[in-house]
Amino acid sequence: MKLRAGVTTDRGRVRSLNEDAYVCRGDEGLFVVCDGMGGASAGEIASQLAVETIGRQLGGKPNGSDASSETSEEFLSRTRRLGSAVRSSHQAIYDQAQQDSRYSGMGTTVVGAWVENHVASLAHVGDSRAYLWHKRQFQPLTRDHSLVEAQVDAGLLTSDESLRAEEQNVLLRVLGREPTVEVELTEVPVEAGDYLLLCTDGLTRTVADSDMAEAIATVREPQRICDHLVDAANRSGGPDNITVLVVEIVGSWWQRWWSRWQARGRRRSTWPN
Repeated sequence: MKLRAGVTTDRGRVRSLNEDAYVCRGDEGLFVVCDGMGGASAGEIASQLAVETIGRQLGGKPNGSDASSETSEEFLSRTRRLGSAVRSSHQAIYDQAQQDSRYSGMGTTVVGAWVENHVASLAHVGDSRAYLWHKRQFQPLTRDHSLVEAQVDAGLLTSDESLRAEEQNVLLRVLGREPTVEVELTEVPVEAGDYLLLCTDGLTRTVADSDMAEAIATVREPQRICDHLVDAANRSGGPDNITVLVVEIVGSWWQRWWSRWQARGRRRSTWPN
């Protein structure tokens, strides 16, 4: 299984500093996106600590400390390693904040994917998101750990109302803020022709899911998809930092040709005669 990836990060049109950070290691199948938060440059410190810790812990062969009793054996060892690395990054951020008052209260969201043998292991905390584009269907793979999402789950808000809610910035779970954190893990099968999209909320609050799906369906090349979506977010005001990372699960040459031929054929079929 081969992977082709692209990534674009931008501070947007309003913020003076980009506090997002990412890991994009296509040869290792490791992809992580973080959105830092906190006063001054603390958010930037938190997100950078997260990606450095995760990247370092997953850069070598597994050892006995990688597994965690907090995760069920129903998950693959690779998924458990990813969850363990995210918890280690949480501890690194929390410890730094306790040692230096300048960084008190800093934190970061995280969404990570580790892809191998046609399985994407996912870990996330906060409201950075992962999506899967499969057979022209675009679906979210994560649910935000936010007050608004909790209100939707409780029936206090509808999905449409949640998009206009004032509490969208209130997160119930982030890395580094509390002594411990619960990391949500998921495993998703992937196959040739699929795309994974990881992003921060600078994209999801300005670009509709349908527009993300359309970008994948028409643009196809991962780096160009990322550039296109970041431009779209900035055209919509760019109120926050924006990071978009796209991974294509690559098949054989004839599968890629057939997929692109079908996409062009569908677009032509919608044109008026």
